[in-house]
Amino acid sequence: MSRPTIEIIVLFQNLGEERAYYARSPAPPLSGILLAGLTPDSVNVRVRHEMVRPIDYDTDADIIALSFMDFCAPHAYDVARRFRERGKIVVAGGKYASTFPQAVLPHMDVTVAGEAERIWPQVVEDLVAGRHRRFYEAPAAPSLERMPPPRYDLVEHRYAVSVVTEATRGCPFKCTYCQLNIRPLRFRCRPIEDVIADLTATARLPYPRRKLGMLYDNNLGGDMGYAKELLQEIAKLQFWALGVQFAFNCLNDDEFVDLLAAANCRMAFLGLESLNEPSLLAVRKRQNKVSEYERKLGMLKERGILSFTGMMLALEEDTPQYYATLPERLEEVDPSAIFLSISIPIPGTPFHREMDEQGRIFDDDLAHYEGDHLVFEPKHVTAEEVFATRTGLMRSFYSWPSVGRRWWRLMRAYWGSGPAWRKLFGSGVISFVLFQLSRFQRYHARQRVFPARAPAVPERRAPVRRVAVTAGGSC
Repeated sequence: MSRPTIEIIVLFQNLGEERAYYARSPAPPLSGILLAGLTPDSVNVRVRHEMVRPIDYDTDADIIALSFMDFCAPHAYDVARRFRERGKIVVAGGKYASTFPQAVLPHMDVTVAGEAERIWPQVVEDLVAGRHRRFYEAPAAPSLERMPPPRYDLVEHRYAVSVVTEATRGCPFKCTYCQLNIRPLRFRCRPIEDVIADLTATARLPYPRRKLGMLYDNNLGGDMGYAKELLQEIAKLQFWALGVQFAFNCLNDDEFVDLLAAANCRMAFLGLESLNEPSLLAVRKRQNKVSEYERKLGMLKERGILSFTGMMLALEEDTPQYYATLPERLEEVDPSAIFLSISIPIPGTPFHREMDEQGRIFDDDLAHYEGDHLVFEPKHVTAEEVFATRTGLMRSFYSWPSVGRRWWRLMRAYWGSGPAWRKLFGSGVISFVLFQLSRFQRYHARQRVFPARAPAVPERRAPVRRVAVTAGGSC
């Protein structure tokens, strides 16, 4: 008797499949291939990332597992309906299902809340045996020991990077907009040998794909002693390029920065969020110091590490004057790449509660909570000013002449210290990474342009649910 098949679909579309947007992201999300790695051998497993290819509703899979964030929830309900009409069993998991399971339950056969590691194998066995429950909830903050490696062999070749994993979960900071602070869990670290096992579970990949990796931690430096020990071990793997994510204050530790370089880190994602100090204080991001941005990003460039920085518009203390000077100030700070979004009052966060209590949220359609729409009234700027700044800045920042100038400044800083002969290969890798990021963001800037305000009657409205919050995490 043949084994049943589970198809794991990581949803991405938020405006319906008739307005599909396929991103040119260099690396896949972790959730789908991590869940595939946790899936028992009693079933066949596939993974599909809707970020790069459409859903096949005529699949022969028996069970459909949907993983999605809040802005994909309306789309997830429609996808589940279409699969259930075809007789498929549909399972929901991910951050939104974990935070607001009561909103998800009516649309699915099975809803899984919490982190998948200690519960997903049981869910699968119950599904195969035909005794599954409507709702499963994982224990809060389970141990991260002995997690199996993600299934890198199931990553689509459209992604330049296949090897993605995480070493830690959580963050010690309390930024008001962050989903991690809906129901904070303690900061946790995986055993270092387990992380190394993930990064070397690449036998099924072509050799070049084994040499590029990404750590998807919210803040790798949440435990600095652990981060340093891990980087020392990763350095032994001799990656061509490693990408990491950490908080800006980690750059205060020179040894940490040197260890990043020794591990061949070529890209660091940092949440700068704003070049306006009052805006940072308004969201309690006190670990960032704008006066240090230029010097600290310069330290990375000297070590051949490009900075990919998160930036937000429509923060509470943004002003027209700040927006007018932002292009010039970005040129001075000189991040290699930026991810520019409109601030999102994610349901359940302190930021959402504040906006809701003040009556400033004018758009409750969850599909618009992705950072490309404005869903609330800003305090000191107009919606038109927010969108004009975002559109103008993204198109100028990612014009090819601008990308070329930043590449040249990065190369000049990198070649300015140490033996030049050692930097030839590194320069090629850095250039590849910068091109991939710039291509991704340039495409996004030209495709994701929306009106300054939502229509009076949205085409599809999914109200933001004010229901009890359960343990966070993702399936």
